[in-house]
Amino acid sequence: MPWTNNSGGGGPWGGGGRSGGPWGGGGGPSLPQPPNVDELLRKGQDFVRRFLPRGFGGGKGLAILGAILVGVWLLSGFYRVQPDEQGVVLRFGAFNRTTPPGLNYALPYPIETVTTPRVTRINRIDVGFRSPVEGMRPVATREISRDVPEESLMLTGDENIIDIDFAVFWRIRDAGEFLFNIRNPEQTVKSAAESVMREVIGRTPIQPALTEARAQIEQAVREGTQGILDQYRAGIEVAQVQLQKVDPPAAVIDAFRDVQRANADRERLRNEAEAFRNDIIPRARGEAERFVQEAQGDREGRIARARGEAERFTQILAAYSQARDVTRQRLYLETMEEILRSSPTVLVDDKVQNLVPFLPLNDLNRARQAVQPGSDRPQPLPSAPGGGLSAPSARITGSPR
Repeated sequence: MPWTNNSGGGGPWGGGGRSGGPWGGGGGPSLPQPPNVDELLRKGQDFVRRFLPRGFGGGKGLAILGAILVGVWLLSGFYRVQPDEQGVVLRFGAFNRTTPPGLNYALPYPIETVTTPRVTRINRIDVGFRSPVEGMRPVATREISRDVPEESLMLTGDENIIDIDFAVFWRIRDAGEFLFNIRNPEQTVKSAAESVMREVIGRTPIQPALTEARAQIEQAVREGTQGILDQYRAGIEVAQVQLQKVDPPAAVIDAFRDVQRANADRERLRNEAEAFRNDIIPRARGEAERFVQEAQGDREGRIARARGEAERFTQILAAYSQARDVTRQRLYLETMEEILRSSPTVLVDDKVQNLVPFLPLNDLNRARQAVQPGSDRPQPLPSAPGGGLSAPSARITGSPR
């Protein structure tokens, strides 16, 4: 009953108890009592029994319920890895293994947990400049790329300064190494690529770096960066290194372009001179070789003729020593035959009276003009006025005696 006076004393306004009501004078404020564990377990069992059929509340029913819960817990270990992902299994927070795309199984939480990073996405890192992030601001206020001189200015092999901006494209090759072997993957890739680029540019003169050596530089930087990341076991694959800008520093670019134009003019003039030399020297060598061959041929011909004449003279001398008269007569006849063969001669008998000789002087002169200059044959002689014959034009002899 609410108004029953207990041994402790006097109802809500009594003064005999330790906690004698809100206005009681005995004792201080009451402390919170700890929860009753048995009472909580009993309430929990009553709550579960409400949802279970009758006859299921004994020990056997609780065992079946526990088995169902354990089965659900074990089935929660199945997980799916997408085609562009790679599964990373952690056992009590430590790396255990990686799993391929598809349906896989891991021990349920809290024993093992799974992380599925995307490994096929190509990531990009800019070195030497900062490009604006797409979608972060309206198109009207989008900023242009910003140059970072402390990253882009490099020293070339011939002690010139060059301004290089390049981009590194990379992807995750091994998710486990990527997550647990390096702390800051993007900064690691950037530092490695910038270091290798400075090393490659330090071995390359400025002129090839600006023109034909761009592909070789990109290949060398990609291979060098990949080698450093492999040493770190970073689990990263460098797909491509792309040069965006390769120019002299902005402060001297005008003077450098003037030097480039002067070098281009020098190269053009040098090529023209090389072309002229390549044209004139072979022709001169050909002419010289032709002269040498002609001289050698003339020498061989003269030597052969001299030897033939000497041999002929030797044979004639031997014959002359054996029969002087016959040889002398033979030499005279052969000489006269050679002379008269090239010189037209008309023989007229001196016994014939009232003979008017008619000579075809025009035909004779044309025949003589066909003789080559410098030969041993006699040259044509002028005819007398009126078509007559001058004194040396014809030889008229009498009959041989």
